[in-house]
Amino acid sequence: MDSEKKERILQDFDKFKRYLGDKVHKGERLGLSEEQLAKATEKVANYLAAHEEPRNAEENLLHELWKVGDKEHQHALAHMLVRLVQ
Repeated sequence: MDSEKKERILQDFDKFKRYLGDKVHKGERLGLSEEQLAKATEKVANYLAAHEEPRNAEENLLHELWKVGDKEHQHALAHMLVRLVQ
């Protein structure tokens, strides 16, 4: 993904939710289970936590929750993110 597109997605939490929701819906149409979608969401969240600075209050909260959670907590948060955008 080019940096301009990434910036547009991450600059606003509603845009991020729409982007994630689009990807979740595509995964559902491909027959992915909620568990598979959550695992993919974990990969995205791990990348964002390691490489991107939060750009708004919502992203900051998610970033902080991700950092303090262990693998089990992060997996649960990934499930909640999937449900949030469904």
